[in-house]
Amino acid sequence: MKNTDFPRLAARRRTRKAVPKIKLSAKSATDAAPREAVPAIIEQWKRERPDLDFQPMLVFATLARTYLTITKSIDDLVAEYGLARGMFDVLATLRRSGTPYSLTPKQLAGSLLLSGAGMTNRLDRLEELKLIVRKPQAGDRRSLQIQLTEKGLYFVDKILPDVLALQSQASMIGVQNSQKLVHLLSMIIEQTEQTSADD
Repeated sequence: MKNTDFPRLAARRRTRKAVPKIKLSAKSATDAAPREAVPAIIEQWKRERPDLDFQPMLVFATLARTYLTITKSIDDLVAEYGLARGMFDVLATLRRSGTPYSLTPKQLAGSLLLSGAGMTNRLDRLEELKLIVRKPQAGDRRSLQIQLTEKGLYFVDKILPDVLALQSQASMIGVQNSQKLVHLLSMIIEQTEQTSADD
């Protein structure tokens, strides 16, 4: 793969000396006004509605704030390559599926929790950029396989280390605390999915 196929990658090698740090600030990336701290929001609700238990809101608001803060840096990184985060997620899903890096649209949508229309839009754009190809499925030409191109594979393998470097900063709480956090979050996911299945 020639570097000329990826002018953005070549530019980044010349100008980018280190992975940018995640700035855990209280300010939104799109709004200069400071965000209210989650505990302060909960205290306001407790004052206004002392008859309700706001502990669940405290947990989920903290999770949401953490997610938005950390993923903004990853969104910015992927944007430097001219892609939206959702498009990179498609490429990464194909890459981790293993050789030949090919899945059906249904498999992709299921992995990324996307509707068929949402997946089609991402695939159209990625195909325009020659990062994926749509191929007839062997034995059933009515079905399609989505496969990474050589260019798409090169792209994922170049950007993935930077993505992991950004994500590693979310583990600054230490290995043991990180493992405990993953365990607790997994419990929330399992219980929530079970509740949804029972409804």
